[in-house]
Amino acid sequence: MTRDASSGSAQRSADGTPAVAVVGGGAVGVTAAADLAARGADVTLYDRGDLGAGSSGRAAGVLYDAYAEDVDAALAARAMDRFRAFDRSLPGFSFTPCPYVIAVREGDPDAEAVPVMVDRMREHGRGVSLVDPVTLGERFPVATDDLAVAAVAEGAGWCAPASYVAATGERARREGVAVETDTAVSFAGDGPELRVGGVDRCGDTREFDAVVVAVGAHTADFLGDAEIEVPVAPYRVQALTAGLDGGGSAAERDGSARYDGPMVYDATAGAYLRPHPTGLLAGDGTEPVPADPDGYDPTGDDWFVESVSATLRERLDAVGPDGPDVERAWAGLCTATPDGDPLVGPVGGGRESPGGADRVFVAAGWQGHGFMRAPAIGELVAEGVLASLAGTEAGDPESPWIDAFDPDRFDGSEEFEIAEGMSVGSRARE
Repeated sequence: MTRDASSGSAQRSADGTPAVAVVGGGAVGVTAAADLAARGADVTLYDRGDLGAGSSGRAAGVLYDAYAEDVDAALAARAMDRFRAFDRSLPGFSFTPCPYVIAVREGDPDAEAVPVMVDRMREHGRGVSLVDPVTLGERFPVATDDLAVAAVAEGAGWCAPASYVAATGERARREGVAVETDTAVSFAGDGPELRVGGVDRCGDTREFDAVVVAVGAHTADFLGDAEIEVPVAPYRVQALTAGLDGGGSAAERDGSARYDGPMVYDATAGAYLRPHPTGLLAGDGTEPVPADPDGYDPTGDDWFVESVSATLRERLDAVGPDGPDVERAWAGLCTATPDGDPLVGPVGGGRESPGGADRVFVAAGWQGHGFMRAPAIGELVAEGVLASLAGTEAGDPESPWIDAFDPDRFDGSEEFEIAEGMSVGSRARE
């Protein structure tokens, strides 16, 4: 890519290499940037802060391929394959295998949906099975006397989300991506031009062949400034880390009280947990109302800590009557769409190249599952952008884009209720 010295705008290289901007340095953005560069694009990655400073850095790191719907199952399988491969090949990143338990309590009507959900997961080749609650309790240090049904996904695991973003950011740099942090950008004109500002520069305008918008909770505002409407609503979720004993700080504990059981999703309580170096990590706290991405409270609420602590007392043999020793509680943002599927693909209402291919692309609306699908979504975005720039339109049989995720399936003005993305109902939906 060359740069016009008089205007500061980026131009396509003489050899035809596409110049692509990726806006957003979370898990999806850094993966897309690295995968685009690995496929020959000239990539600049922008983030207004540090890589992973937004929702990805506050994610839980729970990873699984236990999905019932066809597209979700395929993406999850690809994401898990890449997580495992990165464990071997990506310095600074590690994936820890760990079974994932879905538990539904007696009296919960969702219990009837679990066998059907498991059958559909197994049709996709997922290693998921129904387990009698008594047998579950014999295998794992989990209380099961109040459960109606349980399932175990064997091919799951967990990781530290911040380490994935950092390691993939370094991979992107090795692939030749220009990573510009502390750099805010916005659309500047009718084409894929970005007005660039930052702490160490005066503003300038750069033109790219394509712009990928992967800014999470800021998606609607970022695209809205360019008069592109998308129905993506940010909402607040919460998590905490804790030790299992009641004595001493995290620094004083020697690790003997770390949780060594499976990851568990208590569907009736709406809470999940996984192992963590300080003991365990647990979360729920979904607030089904839109949140201000620039003004939300990033600290965990007292009610959330009390609610999750009660669930942990009920579910784990290792948690005593005083509850877990909570080290830290925090909140992050997830994004919802009207139908629960993300928006991934070309968008832009007229931002078209002379050849007719859209040149502005969005990746957002994960319902809390964005980080665990990031390796697959980033790869999809890279392949889709390059195919679009080569003249393959979305909807063509050869196009990598997924029709169910087409951003243009909505007109952008929809009003909808925010629903938890991890529920049994959402997993078992047709």
